[in-house]
Order: sequence, then structure tokens, then C-alpha cells
Amino acid sequence: MPTSALNARITAIGSYVPKQILSNQDLEAMVETNDEWIVQRTGMRERRIAAADEYTSHLSIRAVEDMVARYSTSLDDVELIIVATHTPDLAFPSAACLVQAHFGIPATGAYDLNATCAGFTYALHTASAMIAAGVHRKVLVIGADTVSKITDYTDRSTCILFGDGAGAVMVERDDERPSFLAHHQGSDGTGGKHVYRTGLAATIGDVELGGNGKLVQNGREVYKFAVTTVPQGIEQLMAKSDMRLSDVDWFIPHSANLRIIESICEKSGIPFEKSLYSLVYYGNTSAASIPLALDLGIQEGKVHDGDTLLLYGFGGGLTHAGLIVRWDLRQ
Repeated sequence: MPTSALNARITAIGSYVPKQILSNQDLEAMVETNDEWIVQRTGMRERRIAAADEYTSHLSIRAVEDMVARYSTSLDDVELIIVATHTPDLAFPSAACLVQAHFGIPATGAYDLNATCAGFTYALHTASAMIAAGVHRKVLVIGADTVSKITDYTDRSTCILFGDGAGAVMVERDDERPSFLAHHQGSDGTGGKHVYRTGLAATIGDVELGGNGKLVQNGREVYKFAVTTVPQGIEQLMAKSDMRLSDVDWFIPHSANLRIIESICEKSGIPFEKSLYSLVYYGNTSAASIPLALDLGIQEGKVHDGDTLLLYGFGGGLTHAGLIVRWDLRQ
């Protein structure tokens, strides 16, 4: 086992997507686009859209409920809740605190983590490190976003991409069967101007930002960042874990765009058929995209106990983070 292995294991998973579907045909009636154009450039056919009164905390709660219903896991002894999101219901309190309140978890810390589309891998790394340090024994990690609420549906370059969803996992101390074999993360703040949403400020340094509080993305620059940075990160992960790409059973990248995933696979040497993604019917769900893809893989009978998974998130910041995980949900 790699010396970097941590004594933490993922013991349960759950997911949730809203009921409302936004299809490519629906988008044809909203902006100048068509189904063939969208599929060719993104691989997307549908997205799920949260209701007007449905927010990130609600999606998170439903994902946790799904996890509890499927696995024999208790919430009462959770010591920390991390919600990876950039679309919390409120500036504060955090979505994590709203999750804590809903379930009445008695003695837990709770906070949101914003690494945008890399949020889930950042949060998983944080949870595993907390457990390895002996600070906590059980951490609830959620990746959730309601990106539709910050999408400009007059901008045909971005509105075709995004959907809403949530995924939750439980991470617990386990000295015998650790899940986390290696990690790699990084950032490039100079690229922040390429994908952003304005808040209290409307500038980054001397750069004036637009968007009026809606998501703005330079797709070309994000593509260049992803297809350069992620293969380099994967190489680092292989070196840290003393593993080869052939040891990886499934590659689960952020589901930003199918063309990005294809390019990353080509540059990394990962067979595309080994990749799992959630974008075809869910769109780009930001921090939720990796847990949604993983859970789809489980429900479709692709991911099995003992499989080695390569998770890699990338997004606004610019941020990126990858993990090698040995999947094992046996009780």
C-alpha cells in the first residue's frame, strides 16, 4: 500500500437530482441553438433544474436521505459536515449548517467549502486529512450546486451547459481498509477572470467584470486549463501512489463537457471507455458532478468493491484536485 495512504474510508454514498428536466429541445425555444449543435460540442442532452423554492441545502438533504436509506449509516455521530458548493442558499448561514439543522445532528462542526467544480475532491481530501490527523472519526461530505439559479439564459454559450444536483458520501476512520491512496491539488488565481460570478466586488485586480451576478465563463480558456492541468495532475498522482494507469479501473473527472473529458483521456493515455460522467442527462452540475457520476456507475453495475478510482475536479479559481480512491463499501 502506498505510504501516502490515509486511515479513512468512504463507507456510503447517496445522490439526488431535481425532477424538472431542461432538454436540448427546450433550449431551442429559448436561445439560438439546436440539439445537434449542443450534443456535438458538449455531449449533453438534458439537465435537471431545481424548483423556484428548491435550493442547494434541499438538494443536499435529499442526497443524504438517499444515502441513509441505502446504507446502514448513522448521522448522530457525525463530527463534521462539509458542503462543497459555490451556490449556497444564503451568504450565511452556510448550507452545511442548514443540513445540520434539518437532521438535528447533535455535536458536529459544519461549513461550506468553495472550490467550485473542484469542490468535491477538495472536500474529500479535507475530510480524509482530518481523519488521518486524528481530529475527527466521521465526516459527512456533500457536493451540491444549483447552478441554474446563477445561469444567464440569454447567453447561449453557457446556458446549454449547467444543471443542478447533489451527491453525499460518508467518510470514516478505518485503519484496515483505507480508501485514499494519493492526492494532488493546485490553483492558478491568475485565471480567475476566465470563469467567475461577481459578488461584493465587480473587479479582479484591474479587470472589470460583467455578468450582473450571473455566471460568466470563457469556455476556450477553461478548456485550455483543463486539458493541460489535469493530465499533469494525473501524472503526479501516479507518481505519488506508485501506480500505473493500467491499475485504474475508472476515471471520474468533473463532468464539464464531454469534449474536455475526451481530450484529457487522450493526453493522459486513459482509455475513454474507462471514464464515468454524469453530464449527458444532468449537465454540468459543478461540485455535484463527480459524486453523481460515481453513483450512476454504482447503480449501473460498473463500479464494484475493490475497484481503483481516479477522481479529478477542476474549475473556477482556477482550481483543480485529484484523488486515487480504492472503492470498498463492505460493512
